[in-house]
Amino acid sequence: MTAVRTLVRTALRGSLAQIRHVRAVPPGAAEGLVATVYAASEREFGLLAPPLALHSPAPESLAACWLMLRETLLADGRVSRAAKEALATGVSRENSCPYCVDVHRAQVRTLPPDDAAGRLAAWARRGGPRPFPDEDAPEVIGVAVTFHYLNRMVNLFLGDSPVPPLAPAALRGGMLRAVSRVTRPGTPAPGDSLGLLPAAPLPPDLAWAAGRPAVAGAFARAAAAADAAGERSVPEPVRRLVHDRLAALADGPPPGPGADRPEAAADDLPPTLRPAGRLALLTALASYRAGPDAVAAFRAGRPGDRPLIELTSWAAFTAARRAGARLALR
Repeated sequence: MTAVRTLVRTALRGSLAQIRHVRAVPPGAAEGLVATVYAASEREFGLLAPPLALHSPAPESLAACWLMLRETLLADGRVSRAAKEALATGVSRENSCPYCVDVHRAQVRTLPPDDAAGRLAAWARRGGPRPFPDEDAPEVIGVAVTFHYLNRMVNLFLGDSPVPPLAPAALRGGMLRAVSRVTRPGTPAPGDSLGLLPAAPLPPDLAWAAGRPAVAGAFARAAAAADAAGERSVPEPVRRLVHDRLAALADGPPPGPGADRPEAAADDLPPTLRPAGRLALLTALASYRAGPDAVAAFRAGRPGDRPLIELTSWAAFTAARRAGARLALR
């Protein structure tokens, strides 16, 4: 098993080259907060996964992503890993994220069955009464919000599958199962990651997390990091526009022409802000459609990888927060 783990880790480190639009910090060159998160991921998740590493040009965004993932999906708690992986798969289907569906569906298939898994996946997609007790809400909603966030970032920065595109179809299932087994090194103790980011108050829209101190601490810190990233890299009119569009779409997308082009709302912004507005709206509302042209237009005015990660992570987290608030009302 050690040899398999080493082989898969090496292969996935090489897969960092599949990250689009930004250059992830190579593990051998990582320093400071990035190095700390990389080490924690390999120790507690089993490997450095590309969806995490793509955040590395913005260290605080990287740490925020790790806190959410670790304290919901990985840390020891009331809800089984199988049920949480099924929930992650259901959310990823809803967000049209084939990469995450591949990864987490394979995880479910290699874990002991849990009768709650199917109910949680269906609830995440269709709603209805909660199929879990209220005391499980911080973990369950936390996993859902984490993947509403990650799906948007993965759709933008990664391809359709973690399996290399040239891999023979007959080997895909075996490769995914091997990755799944490597990414279960244990169930780390809740809260041990919180020191990576400064303490922060829990915002009202994340109140569903309050019943679990580690989950609440992770999301409070992630929210503070996202807000700071937004202030640095997302112009205030763009932030206001994204909030307004998310609020307007709370009951579903509007009918009629342009309903499938959420980025069109940026046309009313000043010309210099339109590229940021379009990319932020696509990330929040239709990440599966956020292509290289939208990224290139933004980078023409804001070169560098950090602003790109900070804008998209702010937009993705803002949308994920809205999704969590809706789930908390079910």
